[in-house]
Parts: sequence; structure tokens; C-alpha cells
Amino acid sequence: MNHKWVYSYKDGDGEDKKLLGGKGANLCKLTQAGIRVPPGFVITTEACLEYLNDPDRNLPKSLMEEVSMHLRDVEEEIHRVFGGRKKPLLFSVRSGSALSMPGMMDTILNLGLNSDTLEGLIEDTKNERFCYDAYRRFIQLFGKVALGVPDELFDWEFEQVKRRAGTVQDSDLSADDLKEVCQKFLQAVERYSGEPFPNNPFDQLEIAIKSVFNSWMGKRAVDYRREFKITPDMANGTAVNIVAMVFGNMSNNSATGVGFTRDPGTGENVIFGEYLINAQGEDVVAGIRTPKPLASMADEMPAQFEELMDLRNKLEAKFKEVQDFEFTIEEGVLYCLQTRNGKMNATAMVRTSVEMVREGLINKEQALTRIKPDMLEQLLFPRLDPDADIEPVAKGLPASPGGASGIAIFDADRAEKLGREGHKVILVREETKPEDIHGFFASQGILTSRGGKTSHAAVVARGMGKPCVAGAEGIDVDVKLRQATVGDTRISEGDIITIDGSTGAVYLGEVPLIEAEFSSELKTLLALADERAMLKVMANADTPKDAQEALKFGAMGIGLCRTERMFNDPARLPIVIDMIVADTKEERILALDKLLPIQRDDFKSIFSIMAPRPVTIRLLDPPIHEFLPTEQLLIDEIEILKNLKRNFQGLQVLSDTVSFMHHDDPSRQKVVPPADPDLLDAVIVKKEMMLSKVRSLREVNPMLGHRGVRLGLTFPEIYSMQIRAILEAAAECRKEGIDVHPEIMIPQVCTAQELKKVKEWVTDIHTQVERTYGLTITFSFGSMLEVVRACMRAENLAEEAEFFSFGTNDLTQATFSFSREDAENKFLPMYNMNQILQDNPFDVLDVKGVGKLMELAVKWGREARPDIKVGICGEHGGHPASIEFCHQIGLTYVSCSGPRVPIARLAAAHAAIRSK
Repeated sequence: MNHKWVYSYKDGDGEDKKLLGGKGANLCKLTQAGIRVPPGFVITTEACLEYLNDPDRNLPKSLMEEVSMHLRDVEEEIHRVFGGRKKPLLFSVRSGSALSMPGMMDTILNLGLNSDTLEGLIEDTKNERFCYDAYRRFIQLFGKVALGVPDELFDWEFEQVKRRAGTVQDSDLSADDLKEVCQKFLQAVERYSGEPFPNNPFDQLEIAIKSVFNSWMGKRAVDYRREFKITPDMANGTAVNIVAMVFGNMSNNSATGVGFTRDPGTGENVIFGEYLINAQGEDVVAGIRTPKPLASMADEMPAQFEELMDLRNKLEAKFKEVQDFEFTIEEGVLYCLQTRNGKMNATAMVRTSVEMVREGLINKEQALTRIKPDMLEQLLFPRLDPDADIEPVAKGLPASPGGASGIAIFDADRAEKLGREGHKVILVREETKPEDIHGFFASQGILTSRGGKTSHAAVVARGMGKPCVAGAEGIDVDVKLRQATVGDTRISEGDIITIDGSTGAVYLGEVPLIEAEFSSELKTLLALADERAMLKVMANADTPKDAQEALKFGAMGIGLCRTERMFNDPARLPIVIDMIVADTKEERILALDKLLPIQRDDFKSIFSIMAPRPVTIRLLDPPIHEFLPTEQLLIDEIEILKNLKRNFQGLQVLSDTVSFMHHDDPSRQKVVPPADPDLLDAVIVKKEMMLSKVRSLREVNPMLGHRGVRLGLTFPEIYSMQIRAILEAAAECRKEGIDVHPEIMIPQVCTAQELKKVKEWVTDIHTQVERTYGLTITFSFGSMLEVVRACMRAENLAEEAEFFSFGTNDLTQATFSFSREDAENKFLPMYNMNQILQDNPFDVLDVKGVGKLMELAVKWGREARPDIKVGICGEHGGHPASIEFCHQIGLTYVSCSGPRVPIARLAAAHAAIRSK
């Protein structure tokens, strides 16, 4: 059976984006919905893969036969002939994969022009200037995309003709000027390639199809797919769309433009976009001319603007999504050239989700699932401090909101290099091109001196959530000299600049940034998410300030409060050190008695802030040597102090000698030693005690050594102090009428016997505190599961524990036998690059290994205690794919850092919706 490689827009399946690409599928939908689209057809992604897999890069058999058949159909429909001398038919040849990759692959316009068809087009249109303009565009596009001729060769020839004509704008060139440009371009192609420009339209078409197929494996497309994690399952190969040309550069009654059905920067329900009269599409998106906002069309072309508004409404009604569409007006007739789901930043996605639900355009589940949870990170990025007293040096178009500072870099390669080295970079260009994509990834923001809000720079930056200022025409960018000038001000490469993508302002130097605030739309969206989610979302928070932040992000409680973080306060650390260096239990208890009220006050503040939400407090976990300086640092400090002591002794001798020599002269200045010698001796003794303790605590592998519950059982007074602080804080809150729900969690447990022992202390102290305060205090007692044996013995641990919390950072290390720091710094990047491991298991939960342990532990734990609460408090608790797995195995909650709580809330809703 012959394979079908080509589909007409009239009969293609508009739902099959994997086969027809997003552009081709959507053009099928538009055509079949009766929206005016130029006629055409689409070559499938399967044909692309067949071509790319052929070692000789031959097109599939019968493909060109199918193309010829569909060409004839288009010829009959619009009464033009491809390659014909009279009424010639021209085509655009465009890429289109299953997922939108704006600017990453290639497009050719006006295909089919040669010396014969050009004369026919002139006779047909009676517009010689338009025809030569179309021809020079075709030669340059085809030369660059299909023949590999550098843009710079064409640009140089073009500028020479413009200079001779005494004009700056392309539109001011005459027909004769453009005819000369065409001749120069043809000569440039032959000089570069060694072959004359292809004259046969059918040869042009076959070469163009191959070029678009090849662009799927071009560097910028490969980089884009890697950065956005687009796998072959999501999009594999590009389709080729062959569409009859309509011309926006035919006259001043023609135009071309790009539109969004809503503002992609703010989400406001107004049409957004730009257009140019008497221009072709690449003029708008390439930033060659600065276009006008679509609102201006209401005055310049009122009838067409009304049609455009009607098109906008039809597109949203059809696709149930904000659309990014291209259009051309040819002699007053409006055509929709393509449409796709609009790429927007998180602010716009959230606002449009909420408003489209209110408008009845989409339902609540659609509002949630159309936003990727990780996008919400954009809402947490800093913005420029509005109170900063600084004037901008230039103003451009606010193309992608947000503020960013960094060193000005003028080429994408250098931006990538410096970005990888950890420098904050602002990529500065005249206009960006798709091949600059790797520089975007590495930059904090993008600044261009040309282009509009729908230019390549703007669209890509918005999709990435990076600030962008476009069309800052007051800035003269010289890429070769690596500098930009604004009036008398020069910005050289390496100078720090700041851009504000929300206002279009550009500043010299670094401008202060402030944190973003939750919008009312985001609160509404996350409330919808909470309604759908099964998982509760807690925060990891260690201090009262952290707890306040967690509430701001919508945390439903604290799933991990690490008590050791409280010890690191500079005012408390000396007491902690006293506890550590104590030689006896009595000395240790003296230090702990000083820490008790401090910890109790912290816990009370956290309980009060979070009331009535649960707060899970993990008792001391890390090895206690972590609170001490390193051995080498102490050795160096002791040596310095001993030298200082010798110097001090010398000063004492000097002081005594001077006093003896001038005992009878009271006016003689005395030499006064700078410090008390006893104090210096005491400091040296303390440092030596610390050094001795560091050496005695030294472990070969401290992360598998004396830490967690093992430390607590060795020094029960430490855990007893913390347990008492928790329960007394709860009692004081209860006394003040505050509804608190403390949870005591034991780390590094591997056997139920450890839990039993600590539970005895908890029970005893609980009884004492209740008796002292005359109150009933409720609390929960639980265990972390971060040791492999604990997972395998979950049913036994559940006899003692009322809740489990997976510590997946340590559990991942234990399961893989990886030290995280060593793995990430040495071999994990190589493992990921070579697909030995698909993901970094410390970023993305390893569901096949670690996940299997978790699943078994949940099952066995609930067999012993059906109502046991189970959560996760490692970093994976804020990762969307990991959250989905937690939902699948029946966890009760996830806990993550405060700023990731909104992401986790949305991810939890996604997981619940997908599992239906």
C-alpha cells in the first residue's frame, strides 16, 4: 500500500499535530471552519523522518508526485499556474512541528519566481516595484536557507544600493533600485556557491522542502528542544506547509501583521500585536522596520480592522485558547496565514486562565491544566524598585516584563560562555535572530535596538519568562566594536546595565530589585487548584520569618522545620559550641538550659504564625561537628593567637622597660599592652578545646555516621531539651487560646527500637509539661523515612509512628550509593548527557528505584496503621513530576521550600485531574 505523505488543508485531520505539525493541523482546522486561509497543503512529519533517516538524504518515493497532484488542485482553485508565464502561482514553504518552536526552523517566501514568472507577475499586477521587491526577498531567503549564503553578503549589497539611492528606508527604493538589488543578489549567490541561482520553480520547491526538513536538525532547533525538554514523544520531525502566497507588500492597501488575541505580557483581554503597511511578514517579526500597534489600524484601515476583530473572536471560540496569529491583507482582503497557542509569561497565563473561566470560554480544569506549574516561578522573580532614584538612559518597547541587571554582552556565543561561568549577562543586539537562541538561555535579559513587541527577541524572551526591551531606537548598537552609544553615553562590553521589560527603560549600572507580589488572579487560580488537589502542600520553614513567607505562598502547614537551622544564629552559636565541647553531661546540660528558652520562643512564634495548621519539627539531624570550625581553620587561628601572645609578651617587656627608663618623667608616654593577657590565654584554651573536640568527632563518612537519632540516643539530653521546648511552646500557645498542632519527627531512623526509645522520652516529658501547665497538649509523633532499611521495615515503624515523611535527598543518596556533592560535580552531568540516567535523581525523583521503595513503604505502613499520614519533605516535594508520583502512590502531603509552594499547589491539582 502506498504511503500517504501529503494532505490538503481541506481534508487533513486538524487534531493530529504529531503527523501534520501544529501549523499544518491548525490550518486544516481554519480551512474547514470557513476562515479565509490561502489554499495549500502539508507534507507530514513522517516524510521528514524518512528523509532524515536516509543516508543519501533522498526524499521519500512518490512524495514529489503527491506534491505535484496537490499543486494542480491549488492551481485550479485560484486560477494560477506554478511556473507559468501568465498568472504565475507563488508559494510560501514553512516548517511546523507538533510543538511551537518560534523562529527555530526555516521559512521561504515567494517561491516560484524566476526571470519568466517575474515578467508574468509584473504584467499581472501592473506593479513593477512590488514584483522586484518580492523577487529580492525570495533570492535572499532561498539563498540563506536553502543554499547557505550568509545574510551579511545580501545585507552589504542591499546597503550599497540604498546608499547610492540616498535612502534609509527599504520602502523608499524605486523599482529600478530593487531590480539592481535582485541582480546583485543573484551574483552574490553565484559567487558564494559557485552555481547559478536555481531557475526552475519545481527544482526550487524540492530544494526548499529538503531545507526545511534539514532545519529540524539545525543547531538552533536542537538547542531549543534540549532547553525546553522537547522529547521525540512530544514532537518528532517537522511538517512542511506549502501555501499559496498572498502579498502584504502589493500596495498601500496591503499590509501584514502578527496578533495575539489577548496581551501576552499582561493577559489583558485586548487584541495585541503589530502590523506594517506595504510589507511582508518577515519585516514585522525580524525587526527590520519598527511596526505600528494594531490599534492604529482602526484609523488607517477601519474595514480591515473590523474584520480582524471578528477573526480574533472566531479564533478564541474555535481553539479555546489565546492565539498567536499571522495575517496578510492583500489589496484590502484579509487572510489568516497561521495560528497557534500564544506563548505568554506566567502573569498573562494566570490572568487569562481566570478571566476565560469567568467568560465561560473554558472550564476550571482547563484553566489549571493550560499552565505548566514551573511557569509560576516567573511570578517570583524580582522587579525594579519603583522608588529607585535613577533616570533611564534610553527607552524602548516593553517586550517581556520583569527587571534584570548584568554585564552588557554583544554576541550570543560570548553570552553563553560567560553565563555558564556564572556571570549575569544582558544580551545586547541590534535585532536578534533565531541563531542567537543559545545566548538567550544564558542571559538574564535581552535588549535590542530594533524590532517590536512581536519581534523574535520579544516572543522568545516572553516564552522563557526573561525580561526584554525591544526597539530601543535611541541606542546605536555596534556589534563589531562591542559597544552601544546613547547620545554622548557609551556602553562598552562588560559595563553593568539594567533593563525593565515592564516599562521599556534601560539604565546604566545596577538598579535595586524587589520581590514580586501575588496578584489577585494568582490567588484565585491557586484556590481553584486547592479545590481539585488531593495532596496537601506544606512548606519547609525553619524560622518565624520563614513561616511568614510560607503563609504568603499559601502553605497549608510546615512539613519540615529543621531545628539545627535555629542553632546557626550568630547569637546562639556560642552556646551550641559550649554544648558540643562540654566534657561532661552536667556541662552539656548547662548549655542546653540556655538553649531551651530560645528554642521554645522560636517554636511558639512558629506555632502562633501557622495556627491552626500543623507544624512538623524534626529533631537535631546533622553531625554536631558541623557547628564547629574546620580542623585546619582552628589550627591556623591557634597559631595566630600564639604569635599574638608572643608579640603581647614582647609589648609587656617593652612597657616595663620604658617605665623603668623614664620612671622619673611622668610626662613620658607609656606603652600600654592592647589586651588582657588572661583573656588571650582563655581564648587560646577555648580554641584548643574546640580543636580537640573536632578531632575526636572526626568521621570517615559523617553523612552515614553519628547523626540524627543516633546522636540523640548518644546524648539524650539534647533531644530531651528539644522535645521539652516543643511541648512547652505548644502549652503556652494553648494557654493563650491559640490552636496548635505540633508534630515531633525523628530523623535517620532505621529500626523501630530507636523510635520506641525516643517515644519513651516524649511520653515522660509530655506528662511533665501537662502537669506543669495544667493543660492537655495534643501532638503527633512520627519518623522520617530516609534510610533504606526504614522503608523495608515500614510496617514495624508504623506501630510507633503516627506519620511518615520521606527525606528523599538522603534516601536518593542511599539508594544510588551516590554522594550528591561528588556526583553532581563529577559524573552526573556525563550520565545525563549520555542518557545513562535520564534526569539528575536529586532534581527529579527516581520513581523506578527510590519511588519503588516509597511505594512499598506506604503500602506496608498502611497495612499496620491504616490512617497513617505520609508525606515527603525533600527537595523533590516541589518538583511537578515528582509530585504527580506522590499523588499516584497515595501520599497525604508534599513539603517544599516556600517559594515553590505555589508551583506544588498547581502541580498537585494537575496530578489529581490527570488521575481521573
